[in-house]
Amino acid sequence: MTASTETTGRKTGSSLGAWRQSKKARFRITLAFKYLIAIVVLIYSLFPIIWTISASFSPSGSISGQTLIPQPPTLRNYERILDQDFWLWMRNSFIISSISALMVGLITLMSAYAFSRFRWRGRSQLLLMILLIQVFPAILAMIALFSILQQIGNFIPFLGLNTFGGLILIYMGGALGVNVWLMKGFYDSIPREIDESGKVDGASDWQIFWQLLFPLVRPILVVSMILTFFGTYSDYLMPRIMITTASKFTLMLGLQTFIGTNYSQEWGAFAAGAVMGAIPMVAVYLLLQDYIVGGLTAGSVKG
Repeated sequence: MTASTETTGRKTGSSLGAWRQSKKARFRITLAFKYLIAIVVLIYSLFPIIWTISASFSPSGSISGQTLIPQPPTLRNYERILDQDFWLWMRNSFIISSISALMVGLITLMSAYAFSRFRWRGRSQLLLMILLIQVFPAILAMIALFSILQQIGNFIPFLGLNTFGGLILIYMGGALGVNVWLMKGFYDSIPREIDESGKVDGASDWQIFWQLLFPLVRPILVVSMILTFFGTYSDYLMPRIMITTASKFTLMLGLQTFIGTNYSQEWGAFAAGAVMGAIPMVAVYLLLQDYIVGGLTAGSVKG
Protein backbone atom coordinates (compact mmCIF):
# COMPACT_ATOMS: atom_id res chain seq x y z
CA MET A 1 0.00 0.00 0.00
CA THR A 2 2.83 2.36 0.94
CA ALA A 3 4.78 1.54 -2.23
CA SER A 4 1.71 2.12 -4.34
CA THR A 5 1.15 5.50 -2.68
CA GLU A 6 4.77 6.51 -3.24
CA THR A 7 4.55 5.44 -6.90
CA THR A 8 1.35 7.46 -7.37
CA GLY A 9 2.97 10.47 -5.69
CA ARG A 10 6.02 10.25 -7.94
CA LYS A 11 3.82 10.03 -11.05
CA THR A 12 1.77 12.99 -9.89
CA GLY A 13 4.93 14.99 -9.15
CA SER A 14 6.49 14.15 -12.49
CA SER A 15 3.26 15.03 -14.32
CA LEU A 16 3.05 18.33 -12.48
CA GLY A 17 6.69 19.10 -13.27
CA ALA A 18 6.21 18.24 -16.94
CA TRP A 19 3.10 20.44 -17.07
CA ARG A 20 4.99 23.36 -15.54
CA GLN A 21 7.89 22.90 -17.95
CA SER A 22 5.53 22.78 -20.91
CA LYS A 23 3.77 25.89 -19.64
CA LYS A 24 7.09 27.71 -19.38
CA ALA A 25 8.04 26.54 -22.86
CA ARG A 26 4.73 27.78 -24.26
CA PHE A 27 5.21 31.11 -22.50
CA ARG A 28 8.71 31.51 -23.94
CA ILE A 29 7.55 30.61 -27.45
CA THR A 30 4.67 33.07 -27.20
CA LEU A 31 6.97 35.78 -25.87
CA ALA A 32 9.50 35.18 -28.65
CA PHE A 33 6.72 35.32 -31.24
CA LYS A 34 5.50 38.64 -29.82
CA TYR A 35 9.01 40.07 -29.90
CA LEU A 36 9.41 38.91 -33.50
CA ILE A 37 6.18 40.61 -34.56
CA ALA A 38 7.15 43.79 -32.69
CA ILE A 39 10.55 43.88 -34.41
CA VAL A 40 9.01 43.36 -37.85
CA VAL A 41 6.41 46.11 -37.26
CA LEU A 42 9.09 48.45 -35.89
CA ILE A 43 11.34 47.92 -38.91
CA TYR A 44 8.40 48.31 -41.29
CA SER A 45 7.37 51.58 -39.59
CA LEU A 46 10.77 53.17 -39.07
CA PHE A 47 12.52 52.23 -42.31
CA PRO A 48 10.82 54.92 -44.49
CA ILE A 49 11.61 57.56 -41.85
CA ILE A 50 15.25 56.47 -41.54
CA TRP A 51 15.58 56.32 -45.31
CA THR A 52 14.19 59.87 -45.67
CA ILE A 53 16.50 61.24 -42.97
CA SER A 54 19.40 59.46 -44.65
CA ALA A 55 18.44 60.97 -48.02
CA SER A 56 18.43 64.46 -46.51
CA PHE A 57 22.14 64.06 -45.66
CA SER A 58 23.10 62.22 -48.84
CA PRO A 59 25.73 64.00 -50.99
CA SER A 60 24.39 62.46 -54.22
CA GLY A 61 20.97 64.13 -53.95
CA SER A 62 19.38 61.41 -56.09
CA ILE A 63 17.35 58.29 -55.40
CA SER A 64 19.55 55.96 -57.40
CA GLY A 65 22.76 56.98 -55.65
CA GLN A 66 21.42 56.96 -52.11
CA THR A 67 22.78 54.64 -49.44
CA LEU A 68 21.41 53.98 -45.98
CA ILE A 69 24.50 55.55 -44.41
CA PRO A 70 25.54 58.67 -46.40
CA GLN A 71 29.18 58.75 -47.38
CA PRO A 72 30.05 61.42 -46.38
CA PRO A 73 27.00 63.11 -44.78
CA THR A 74 26.43 66.71 -45.86
CA LEU A 75 24.14 69.65 -45.06
CA ARG A 76 24.04 70.83 -48.66
CA ASN A 77 20.48 69.56 -49.13
CA TYR A 78 19.25 71.62 -46.18
CA GLU A 79 21.00 74.70 -47.54
CA ARG A 80 19.41 74.06 -50.93
CA ILE A 81 15.84 73.88 -49.58
CA LEU A 82 16.35 76.86 -47.26
CA ASP A 83 17.33 78.95 -50.28
CA GLN A 84 13.70 78.57 -51.37
CA ASP A 85 10.66 80.09 -49.61
CA PHE A 86 10.64 77.21 -47.14
CA TRP A 87 9.88 79.25 -44.01
CA LEU A 88 7.07 81.04 -45.83
CA TRP A 89 5.54 77.70 -46.78
CA MET A 90 5.79 76.47 -43.20
CA ARG A 91 4.27 79.66 -41.83
CA ASN A 92 1.33 79.44 -44.24
CA SER A 93 0.71 75.79 -43.36
CA PHE A 94 0.93 76.50 -39.65
CA ILE A 95 -1.51 79.43 -39.87
CA ILE A 96 -4.06 77.47 -41.91
CA SER A 97 -3.78 74.34 -39.77
CA SER A 98 -3.94 76.18 -36.44
CA ILE A 99 -6.98 78.28 -37.35
CA SER A 100 -8.74 75.27 -38.88
CA ALA A 101 -8.09 73.16 -35.77
CA LEU A 102 -9.29 75.94 -33.46
CA MET A 103 -12.49 76.59 -35.41
CA VAL A 104 -13.27 72.89 -35.86
CA GLY A 105 -12.71 72.25 -32.15
CA LEU A 106 -14.95 75.15 -31.10
CA ILE A 107 -17.84 74.31 -33.44
CA THR A 108 -17.57 70.57 -32.81
CA LEU A 109 -17.62 71.10 -29.06
CA MET A 110 -20.97 72.92 -29.15
CA SER A 111 -22.51 70.85 -31.95
CA ALA A 112 -21.77 67.54 -30.24
CA TYR A 113 -23.19 68.90 -26.98
CA ALA A 114 -26.43 69.82 -28.75
CA PHE A 115 -26.68 66.42 -30.48
CA SER A 116 -25.98 64.54 -27.27
CA ARG A 117 -28.03 66.47 -24.70
CA PHE A 118 -30.91 68.05 -26.62
CA ARG A 119 -33.77 66.42 -28.51
CA TRP A 120 -35.48 67.97 -31.53
CA ARG A 121 -37.25 66.85 -34.67
CA GLY A 122 -34.87 65.64 -37.38
CA ARG A 123 -31.93 65.14 -35.01
CA SER A 124 -31.33 61.48 -35.94
CA GLN A 125 -31.75 62.18 -39.66
CA LEU A 126 -29.24 65.02 -39.50
CA LEU A 127 -26.71 62.83 -37.70
CA LEU A 128 -27.16 60.14 -40.33
CA MET A 129 -26.77 62.69 -43.11
CA ILE A 130 -23.50 63.94 -41.59
CA LEU A 131 -22.24 60.35 -41.47
CA LEU A 132 -23.26 59.60 -45.07
CA ILE A 133 -21.53 62.72 -46.38
CA GLN A 134 -18.24 61.48 -44.92
CA VAL A 135 -18.51 58.27 -46.96
CA PHE A 136 -17.80 60.10 -50.21
CA PRO A 137 -14.15 61.09 -50.81
CA ALA A 138 -13.37 64.79 -50.96
CA ILE A 139 -12.01 64.50 -54.50
CA LEU A 140 -15.57 63.96 -55.77
CA ALA A 141 -16.52 67.43 -54.53
CA MET A 142 -13.55 69.30 -56.02
CA ILE A 143 -15.49 70.96 -58.83
CA ALA A 144 -18.36 71.85 -56.50
CA LEU A 145 -16.03 73.29 -53.87
CA PHE A 146 -14.15 75.29 -56.48
CA SER A 147 -17.42 76.73 -57.78
CA ILE A 148 -18.70 77.49 -54.26
CA LEU A 149 -15.56 79.41 -53.32
CA GLN A 150 -15.69 81.25 -56.61
CA GLN A 151 -19.25 82.39 -55.89
CA ILE A 152 -18.54 83.23 -52.24
CA GLY A 153 -15.52 85.29 -53.28
CA ASN A 154 -17.78 87.62 -55.28
CA PHE A 155 -19.46 88.71 -52.03
CA ILE A 156 -16.87 87.91 -49.33
CA PRO A 157 -13.41 88.24 -50.93
CA PHE A 158 -11.43 86.79 -48.00
CA LEU A 159 -13.40 83.53 -48.25
CA GLY A 160 -12.99 83.09 -52.01
CA LEU A 161 -10.49 81.30 -54.20
CA ASN A 162 -6.77 81.75 -53.58
CA THR A 163 -7.32 82.80 -49.96
CA PHE A 164 -6.50 81.25 -46.61
CA GLY A 165 -10.08 81.87 -45.48
CA GLY A 166 -11.56 79.85 -48.34
CA LEU A 167 -9.19 76.96 -47.68
CA ILE A 168 -9.98 77.02 -43.95
CA LEU A 169 -13.69 77.03 -44.78
CA ILE A 170 -13.28 73.83 -46.81
CA TYR A 171 -11.22 72.15 -44.12
CA MET A 172 -13.83 73.00 -41.50
CA GLY A 173 -16.59 71.44 -43.55
CA GLY A 174 -14.57 68.30 -44.18
CA ALA A 175 -13.51 67.75 -40.57
CA LEU A 176 -16.71 68.57 -38.70
CA GLY A 177 -18.57 65.36 -39.56
CA VAL A 178 -16.11 62.86 -38.12
CA ASN A 179 -15.29 65.03 -35.13
CA VAL A 180 -18.97 65.61 -34.26
CA TRP A 181 -19.56 61.86 -34.15
CA LEU A 182 -16.38 61.28 -32.15
CA MET A 183 -17.18 63.96 -29.58
CA LYS A 184 -20.88 63.05 -29.39
CA GLY A 185 -19.88 59.53 -28.37
CA PHE A 186 -17.71 61.04 -25.66
CA TYR A 187 -20.57 63.23 -24.42
CA ASP A 188 -22.87 60.19 -24.35
CA SER A 189 -20.45 58.42 -22.01
CA ILE A 190 -20.82 61.21 -19.41
CA PRO A 191 -23.66 60.44 -16.96
CA ARG A 192 -26.70 62.65 -17.35
CA GLU A 193 -26.90 62.84 -13.56
CA ILE A 194 -24.26 65.57 -13.82
CA ASP A 195 -26.61 67.69 -15.93
CA GLU A 196 -29.52 66.99 -13.60
CA SER A 197 -27.53 67.95 -10.51
CA GLY A 198 -26.61 71.25 -12.19
CA LYS A 199 -30.25 71.97 -13.02
CA VAL A 200 -31.26 71.21 -9.44
CA ASP A 201 -28.75 73.84 -8.31
CA GLY A 202 -30.28 76.34 -10.75
CA ALA A 203 -27.57 76.27 -13.43
CA SER A 204 -28.46 77.20 -17.00
CA ASP A 205 -27.63 75.02 -20.02
CA TRP A 206 -24.63 77.22 -20.77
CA GLN A 207 -23.33 76.95 -17.20
CA ILE A 208 -23.79 73.16 -17.27
CA PHE A 209 -21.93 72.99 -20.57
CA TRP A 210 -19.05 75.28 -19.63
CA GLN A 211 -18.54 74.57 -15.92
CA LEU A 212 -19.52 70.91 -15.58
CA LEU A 213 -19.09 69.17 -18.93
CA PHE A 214 -16.27 71.10 -20.61
CA PRO A 215 -13.59 70.00 -18.10
CA LEU A 216 -14.61 66.39 -18.75
CA VAL A 217 -14.56 66.61 -22.56
CA ARG A 218 -11.35 68.63 -22.78
CA PRO A 219 -9.18 65.58 -23.65
CA ILE A 220 -11.33 64.60 -26.64
CA LEU A 221 -11.43 68.25 -27.72
CA VAL A 222 -7.63 68.31 -27.83
CA VAL A 223 -7.64 65.04 -29.81
CA SER A 224 -10.11 66.52 -32.30
CA MET A 225 -7.99 69.63 -32.77
CA ILE A 226 -4.77 67.64 -33.13
CA LEU A 227 -6.24 65.32 -35.75
CA THR A 228 -7.53 68.33 -37.68
CA PHE A 229 -4.15 70.04 -37.42
CA PHE A 230 -2.31 66.97 -38.70
CA GLY A 231 -4.76 66.43 -41.55
CA THR A 232 -4.67 70.01 -42.82
CA TYR A 233 -0.94 70.49 -42.28
CA SER A 234 -0.05 67.51 -44.48
CA ASP A 235 -2.74 68.06 -47.14
CA TYR A 236 -1.68 68.67 -50.73
CA LEU A 237 -4.78 68.20 -52.88
CA MET A 238 -6.92 71.10 -51.63
CA PRO A 239 -4.18 73.76 -51.76
CA ARG A 240 -3.20 72.51 -55.22
CA ILE A 241 -6.70 73.28 -56.51
CA MET A 242 -7.63 76.35 -54.46
CA ILE A 243 -4.31 78.23 -54.15
CA THR A 244 -2.58 79.76 -57.18
CA THR A 245 -0.34 82.51 -55.76
CA ALA A 246 3.20 81.43 -54.86
CA SER A 247 3.25 83.61 -51.73
CA LYS A 248 0.31 81.61 -50.34
CA PHE A 249 1.69 78.13 -51.01
CA THR A 250 1.49 75.65 -48.15
CA LEU A 251 4.43 73.42 -47.23
CA MET A 252 3.28 70.39 -49.24
CA LEU A 253 2.38 72.48 -52.27
CA GLY A 254 5.65 74.39 -52.07
CA LEU A 255 7.75 71.22 -51.84
CA GLN A 256 5.95 69.63 -54.77
CA THR A 257 6.35 72.79 -56.85
CA PHE A 258 10.03 72.94 -55.93
CA ILE A 259 10.88 69.41 -56.93
CA GLY A 260 8.53 69.18 -59.94
CA THR A 261 9.69 66.24 -62.03
CA ASN A 262 13.36 66.50 -61.00
CA TYR A 263 13.29 63.65 -58.50
CA SER A 264 16.61 62.41 -59.81
CA GLN A 265 18.30 65.74 -59.04
CA GLU A 266 16.45 67.26 -56.09
CA TRP A 267 15.53 64.21 -54.03
CA GLY A 268 17.93 65.08 -51.22
CA ALA A 269 16.63 68.65 -50.86
CA PHE A 270 13.05 67.39 -50.99
CA ALA A 271 13.82 64.91 -48.20
CA ALA A 272 15.44 67.68 -46.15
CA GLY A 273 12.31 69.79 -46.51
CA ALA A 274 10.15 66.84 -45.47
CA VAL A 275 12.28 66.23 -42.36
CA MET A 276 12.14 69.86 -41.25
CA GLY A 277 8.45 70.08 -42.09
CA ALA A 278 7.69 67.10 -39.84
CA ILE A 279 9.27 68.73 -36.78
CA PRO A 280 6.18 70.80 -35.79
CA MET A 281 3.94 67.73 -36.03
CA VAL A 282 6.29 65.66 -33.88
CA ALA A 283 6.60 68.51 -31.36
CA VAL A 284 2.81 68.89 -31.10
CA TYR A 285 2.41 65.15 -30.60
CA LEU A 286 5.08 64.95 -27.91
CA LEU A 287 3.68 67.94 -26.02
CA LEU A 288 0.09 66.69 -26.09
CA GLN A 289 0.50 62.92 -26.11
CA ASP A 290 -1.08 62.57 -22.67
CA TYR A 291 -4.22 64.30 -23.94
CA ILE A 292 -4.23 62.10 -27.06
CA VAL A 293 -4.08 58.85 -25.08
CA GLY A 294 -6.55 60.09 -22.47
CA GLY A 295 -8.96 61.46 -25.04
CA LEU A 296 -9.08 58.28 -27.09
CA THR A 297 -9.51 55.94 -24.13
CA ALA A 298 -11.46 57.86 -21.47
CA GLY A 299 -14.72 57.67 -23.37
CA SER A 300 -14.47 53.91 -23.78
CA VAL A 301 -15.74 53.30 -20.23
CA LYS A 302 -19.37 54.21 -19.66
CA GLY A 303 -19.68 56.77 -16.88
